Amino acid sequence: MTKMIAAVVLLAAAASAAAQGYPARTVRIIVPFPPGSGPDLIARIVGQQLQDEFRQTFIIDNKAGAQGSIGATEAARAPADGYTLFVPTNTTHAANPSLFKTLTYDPVKDFAPIARLCSSALMLVVKPEFPAADIKEFIAVSKTRELAGGYGSSASQVSNAMLKSLAGSKIIDVPYKGLPQAVTDLMGGQVQFVFADYAAAFTQIKAGKLKGLGLTSKERSALAPDMPSIAETLPGFDLSTWYGLLAPAGTPRDLIIKLQDAALKAIDKAEVKTRFAGVNLDPAPMPAQAFGEFIKSEGVRWARLIKEAGIQPE
Repeated sequence: MTKMIAAVVLLAAAASAAAQGYPARTVRIIVPFPPGSGPDLIARIVGQQLQDEFRQTFIIDNKAGAQGSIGATEAARAPADGYTLFVPTNTTHAANPSLFKTLTYDPVKDFAPIARLCSSALMLVVKPEFPAADIKEFIAVSKTRELAGGYGSSASQVSNAMLKSLAGSKIIDVPYKGLPQAVTDLMGGQVQFVFADYAAAFTQIKAGKLKGLGLTSKERSALAPDMPSIAETLPGFDLSTWYGLLAPAGTPRDLIIKLQDAALKAIDKAEVKTRFAGVNLDPAPMPAQAFGEFIKSEGVRWARLIKEAGIQPE
């Protein structure tokens, strides 16, 4: 018994020492979506802040595909030493268990929560020449002819399904590895609309190459007060997205707290809030323990949304 207690004490001391010297080398942040997506932008903003805070290199590693499952699986299987972090979204950690019959990672058991970072809504975007000036006109068009809608995340996929179920829209779903590719094809005419995160579309919107018709959130965003919510025309349409930071399960608690404090400090900075606001992201800080409970509750909520939308698991 004495030997066992001594071993526990030694392990605790070793973990504490590791936290004090952390990070001693480059830290990798896996992003499960492609460059230019919302999760990628968030990882780069927060990663730079962590790099400045710890005076160590934080690199972004994009592992897109399968609705974020490829990146999530790689992160789940990485060593639990604090040198591999992961940017989860409602897609990877709430929706995927209901979208896939078989998932190669467990959103709860395979990860250690660090912090929730921010939240946002998607925007329904079309080309400027699309014959609709608002959501009401878009719905009218979508009932008269089939429209190809690109999606690259669970939120965009469920948004497509909600249009079908709530408005009776005729929609052909076109899957992509991420929303930037869907937006590119929208501009090229391969699809007629996309529910995109603002990060993937804001450059084209500002340049007048795309136009936004409405947000998926229940209410208008304070960051874009002139953009109506779809729910104003289509009651019951309510969908928001979120982003955070995780580590593989088993990562020492001291490291989790160290990273949690640094991440929450980062998103509280005025410069970070300004950059978030520029792409319609709302800071939504949440510490590790609360974030873990939030992920569990979101799994239940998204299971309901997906069922109500009539989406069958693949």
